[in-house]
Amino acid sequence: MNTIDRIERAVRETSHYVKRNLGTHAGKRGQTNPSDEVQTGADVWSDDLFFDALAPLDGVGSYTSEERSETVDCGEGYAIAIDPLDGSGNLASNNSVGTIVGVYDRPLPTSGRDLVAAMMVLHGPYTTMTVARADSDVVQEYLLRDGHNERRGVFELPEDYAVVGIAGKPIDRSEQVNALAEDLQRDLKLRYGGATVADLAQVLEYGGLFGYPKSEVYPEGKLRIHFEAAPLAYLVEAAGGDSSDGQKSLLDVEPGGLHARTPTFLGNSELIEQVEAALGGG
Repeated sequence: MNTIDRIERAVRETSHYVKRNLGTHAGKRGQTNPSDEVQTGADVWSDDLFFDALAPLDGVGSYTSEERSETVDCGEGYAIAIDPLDGSGNLASNNSVGTIVGVYDRPLPTSGRDLVAAMMVLHGPYTTMTVARADSDVVQEYLLRDGHNERRGVFELPEDYAVVGIAGKPIDRSEQVNALAEDLQRDLKLRYGGATVADLAQVLEYGGLFGYPKSEVYPEGKLRIHFEAAPLAYLVEAAGGDSSDGQKSLLDVEPGGLHARTPTFLGNSELIEQVEAALGGG
């Protein structure tokens, strides 16, 4: 078993535990994370769980979390970047949350071109895990159930597309983004729930576009490059789709720091081309 195998197994096993015990921590509040966002108790709890599972592994050199201000040195090996509980604000309404993991073969900060694996766990009515790895030509999807991992098979983004979800209030977004959203919503079903993993899962299942553009509230975009945008772009591109910050692939975005953000668009290639045509000029 190589290091990526061990990391993947640790993420699966920890995700089983998170799913079984999440309700115990759903209503508790923590402090604020390095991005000045309010943490739930579940954010801190899940971060500690994943750290305890991943940091001691042979071949893991560092652990960096959305919930921590600094990287933890673990020795020699891959750099782990993780959003332990994406969409934790959804817990109050008992809606879906997830986990995003990026495995880099260079120390952070670095671009998504240095990713060697990305994993996305969705805690919905049931728990799934989608995995893209540099040592595999396919994206695998697993059903995590009762402590067992059932391989659901090879995952590919559908050629046809049906859904679109673009975050932010129209009053806070640019005219170009609002025009793009209005155009797309004429033909595609609007699907946006406020948890990136859950919203992207709809795109991966039905085809379409997920977007979190820059806005008055988030002038650099909301999603963090290391923890969210780059790993998800790696996964989507491996599944036959594309990604963009409005001008280029998210894998080519160079982070200015550990918690740097970027505008984020993920989905079918034709829709990403439409995004770049609409936004590439500014």
